[in-house]
Amino acid sequence: MPSTDEFTGWLGLDAKSVEGNLVKATFNPKVFTDDDIDIKISHCGMCASDLHTLRSGWGASLYPVVVGHEIIGTVTRKGKNVTQFEIGDRVGVGAQCASCLKDDCYECTHDNEPYCSDRVFTYNDKYPGTDDVAYGGYALEGRYPASFAFKIPDGLPSEIAAPMMCGGITVYSPLKRNGAGPGKTVGIVGIGGLGHFGLLFAKALGSDKVYAISRSKAKEADVLAMGAEGIIATKEPGWAKEWTRKFDVIVSTVNNSDMPLHDYLSILKPGGRFVQVGLPEEPIPQLKFGPLVTMNVHLLGSLLGSRSEITEMLETSAAKGIKSWVKTYPMEEVNEVLKLMEAGEAKYRFVLSN
Repeated sequence: MPSTDEFTGWLGLDAKSVEGNLVKATFNPKVFTDDDIDIKISHCGMCASDLHTLRSGWGASLYPVVVGHEIIGTVTRKGKNVTQFEIGDRVGVGAQCASCLKDDCYECTHDNEPYCSDRVFTYNDKYPGTDDVAYGGYALEGRYPASFAFKIPDGLPSEIAAPMMCGGITVYSPLKRNGAGPGKTVGIVGIGGLGHFGLLFAKALGSDKVYAISRSKAKEADVLAMGAEGIIATKEPGWAKEWTRKFDVIVSTVNNSDMPLHDYLSILKPGGRFVQVGLPEEPIPQLKFGPLVTMNVHLLGSLLGSRSEITEMLETSAAKGIKSWVKTYPMEEVNEVLKLMEAGEAKYRFVLSN
């Protein structure tokens, strides 16, 4: 039976909502269970996934939809099975809010919860076996399973922590899993919300050299300020030949389907790894298998990160003073900020604040 509780949020009603047409209204969250918490939302980061979902770019969305999956807030209610949090605790919720967590689920028992067949995304999704729809953080309050909420370390301000809950972990996990660290040269394709985290975390993990890879060198000053050695401009003739066999790991954060994938693979060392985390709405051009075969390079994808990796990322960020590059706006201005986001104005993450 659907919940009769009413929360207030900014709802997308159709594909035109991405143009700055969200409507402030009430919605019914999932039915409260003994395993859930209610959160008074203080901050929510804006992610490109929000735009893709609002315009149904990845398929038809479940309108009305409340997007936002970089959520920080305080616990206002908890179920009787929730022992890890107390009322008033500051917590975060990212892009995944549930999985089966069963003892016989290989993914859930091997730190791979994002790949569980019963995973639930924090918005535009449904909880298995129920009529409950998942609603995100463009709201005043939210309700989520406590198992996918995380305590925020005291050393991380809420506006800094919020974008890490999706943007941060999306790159932290593939960097960690693919060996970014001492002795390695790492490339990050795209200098945006995800890409800036890629540069920050690749350096924090101890990588010897970190380079940004972008069409131009327009953001070179920012890249250097984030600790990278430099920026590689792909619109410059001969760039790929100059960088052949230089990289151990490349993480691509871009969403454009016309990316020069063959060139990216060619600049990997033998056995190197290219990990795609951006999700284009259109198919990429046909792939030439030359580098995969002749250079033994690995073409991989990655979705979010495990619960243990999220905890580690937050603790590492607090300990090492890693700061998201953010600009904060009042939640009430969300429609204007959506337009800025669509126009590519974020440097490098917008955060909405209640």
